[in-house]
Amino acid sequence: TLIAEIILFGEGFNNCKILAKKVYTLYSLAVQQLSKQDHYDFGLRALTSLLRYAGKKRRMRPDLADEEVLLMAMKDMNIAKLTSSDVPLFNAIIQDLFPGIECPVIDYGKLKEVLETELREMGLQVIPFTITKVIQLYETKNSRHSSMIVGNTGSGKTVTWRALQATLCSLHKSGDSSFNIVREFVLNPKALSLGDLFGRYDLASSEWCDGVLASIMREACTDEKPDEKWILFDGPVDTLWIESMNSVMDDNKVLTLINGE
Repeated sequence: TLIAEIILFGEGFNNCKILAKKVYTLYSLAVQQLSKQDHYDFGLRALTSLLRYAGKKRRMRPDLADEEVLLMAMKDMNIAKLTSSDVPLFNAIIQDLFPGIECPVIDYGKLKEVLETELREMGLQVIPFTITKVIQLYETKNSRHSSMIVGNTGSGKTVTWRALQATLCSLHKSGDSSFNIVREFVLNPKALSLGDLFGRYDLASSEWCDGVLASIMREACTDEKPDEKWILFDGPVDTLWIESMNSVMDDNKVLTLINGE
């Protein structure tokens, strides 16, 4: 709670002691009461990223009360990853901790309209579940630089990110400056060896050869246009390749190669 209190204080919240206790209680109860899933994480890392995101929301919406901002951040950061049976439980915990506080409804008017048009153009049915998932991905992308879409085969993972990409590009082309064009770099990490993916030394000449990911990262980092660059690992997650991505996905945001770069 002390760490949470200090972060909240640094992000400009008032009555940090009470809010920190509520955030800590929420995450402790979530660990105890929600189902056990591989992708759930209610530890310190998740807690600090929630509070940092709440601080970002605080600066974007100075008109809202502290409790409302924190409530919005909690929902944005957690609802998307919960299984359908856990959502009511999580909402109940939030209501107990913040009695009588309504979460402000965000209007996604233009985003929703363009999204529906894009889905129809892709030859897909416009169903509320798909729209919810795309908007959740949009919010998650805003709150984290690294996200993972998890689900069974055929559950619409690719459709979700492709629909969001098409929507953001359309909004940018229509002249809305708050959205950027999205360029995607898709690779299958399981189709390549670790050397081909990250890079390796040539045994004969001892020269360094960039891997596929290393060259994509170079290209994305040297391009100074404001476009969003999405590097997508489209395939099963395993410890071999995801381990080397740890420093990219945490707050360091740096890809470290074997040659020290």
